[in-house]
Amino acid sequence: MKFLACRIYKDEETVSHRLQQMDMDELSEGEVVVRVHYSGVNYKDALAATGKGAILKKFPLNGGIDLSGIVESSSSERFTKGQEVIVNGCGLGEIHDGGLAEYARVPADWVMELPRGLSMKEAMVLGTAGFTAALAIHRMLVNGQEPTKGPIVVTGASGGVGSNAINMLSGLGFETIAVSGRTMFKNYLRELGASKVCSVDELNLSERPLDKGVFGGAIDNVGGQLLNQILAHTNLWGNVASIGLADTHKFSATVFPFILRGISLLGVSSTNCPMSLRKEIWGRLGGDLKPNKLNKILTEEVALKDVSQVFEELLERKRYGRTIVNCL
Repeated sequence: MKFLACRIYKDEETVSHRLQQMDMDELSEGEVVVRVHYSGVNYKDALAATGKGAILKKFPLNGGIDLSGIVESSSSERFTKGQEVIVNGCGLGEIHDGGLAEYARVPADWVMELPRGLSMKEAMVLGTAGFTAALAIHRMLVNGQEPTKGPIVVTGASGGVGSNAINMLSGLGFETIAVSGRTMFKNYLRELGASKVCSVDELNLSERPLDKGVFGGAIDNVGGQLLNQILAHTNLWGNVASIGLADTHKFSATVFPFILRGISLLGVSSTNCPMSLRKEIWGRLGGDLKPNKLNKILTEEVALKDVSQVFEELLERKRYGRTIVNCL
């Protein structure tokens, strides 16, 4: 049986992708075959497909770090034909053929039953972006984050993670400061629940290793000097979740925020999140953490055959919110 897939190749030092027909026996090994209904285009997917980031650990490979669909066949007793399922992270689209294809074959240990409260489409409007935002918020809440500690700064606010984070935090009663250099999205971010929308410059951050505390915490998608400055302005016992490196992977700070204010810097890794915690987070995404503005966060649905244009536009910062891929 032939089916369409977005397959990524490496020729010498050049990485590129192409839409092509492939056979089932070309897919990575696994116990569960899924007829993919939806996938998403994450920043990592765009880096992988264009070769602008060293994401893939082997070639060739189908892109796509998340998927939702229906079980076509399974040699595992845990899953049956016709069951609605999701997969995200775990190496999907990095070391294993991913979700940007009409079919995927994955290890049973990576597969989760579609959570209650979510449709397959909603699950991919959330996708790895929504999962990452929820994981960051979960870690902050477990570590004692409360609205009374002050507003939460969300950097890279107009992207998939930032959009979901703002809407989730707003639903939990937190004041949020959406930080974005793209002024055209101010109304969009306010509609998601942002209490304030501003640029980095408008935050008026100092260069001192520790300055006046004004933030209760942060979800940072940028890294570098901005992360350092946010830590320096975080209130007592606040939590700062590091989720990305849109500016740089480098980070330099002093220990002052940690030893003088008890601030916690929390790492968030969606790829290798333990399955027990992964299931808990997805359960919350169908419940108390489900964004009430998913229809706003979804900015476009494209067909699998048209996914190429999305990669470059995402890297060029021409897109916001979430773009999902209809693989039917």
